[in-house]
Amino acid sequence: MNKVTVYEKPTCTTCRNVAKALQEQGIDFEKVNYYIDPFSKAELKSLLKKMKMKPAEVMRTKEKIYRDLDIKNKNYSDEELIDLMVKHPDLVQRPIIEMGDKAILARPPEKIKELFK
Repeated sequence: MNKVTVYEKPTCTTCRNVAKALQEQGIDFEKVNYYIDPFSKAELKSLLKKMKMKPAEVMRTKEKIYRDLDIKNKNYSDEELIDLMVKHPDLVQRPIIEMGDKAILARPPEKIKELFK
């Protein structure tokens, strides 16, 4: 099986639930706290491609920084949104699970099943 990486924020309840579910299934995985080990632009672009998602689809729209930057009312390009997400990790939905050439946004945690089909 390919290496499984979980990009998370350790204080996030959903992230903890996903880690618990993976452990219960006996799946070996590596945790990456993307607040300590931030995404590079290339990494985030790669994950978005693997998830088949646009930057706007993985934005945390309820975060203060989202409102402060007025992202909803500005016409940012995908590149600009990625730059903002790299600069402000609070904008990135979590957890993201990567395995080989696939990745998913594990919200809700039950979505992890999609990765192992």
